[in-house]
Amino acid sequence: MRLALAALALAATTAGCATTGDSSGPTDVTRYHLGTAIAPGSVVVEPLTGSGTAISPEYQTYADAVAGELARIGFAPTPSGTSSQYIAGVSFLRTSQGQVRTPPKFSIGLGGGSFGRGGGVGGGLSTGFGSKTRDVLATELAVQLRRRSDGTVVWEGRAQRTGLSGPDNQPGATAQRLAAALMKGFPGESGITTSVP
Repeated sequence: MRLALAALALAATTAGCATTGDSSGPTDVTRYHLGTAIAPGSVVVEPLTGSGTAISPEYQTYADAVAGELARIGFAPTPSGTSSQYIAGVSFLRTSQGQVRTPPKFSIGLGGGSFGRGGGVGGGLSTGFGSKTRDVLATELAVQLRRRSDGTVVWEGRAQRTGLSGPDNQPGATAQRLAAALMKGFPGESGITTSVP
């Protein structure tokens, strides 16, 4: 009995951590355009449904991420209400798709042993600690780029990803990932859905 208790104590002090892993999958990106070159220019970022829409702090997070990515590829974001060559309409949708139970972070296992000649004691004990229930979140970012002069939509795209709630799936981090995936290789292949890690 003392041996079994000693083994249990040793297992408890040397228990390893489970791997944390990434709680988000790849981003699926679909883009459409006219197949002609899109010359960079000044751009105003506004809600896709029109400038009269109320702007929430979460919307602003996504709009700022899009403005940053547009600036990175050569477009010059300008303040709302000013004249620009392009208007980038932005919308996002973030919904819960249910819940999952994550595996435990710590696990302790104790196996049985054999004692004496021809006789034995068998048994086993395994327990886990740190399991959590997490939300499955689906997020979509949509951007439509149109010329101000004639209202023609020259490019549009959608980026979608699903991941577990947690520190790496906060709105700010998710907005950056989606915007970066959407603008990667701009303008991209029209009508093709690609997966961006």
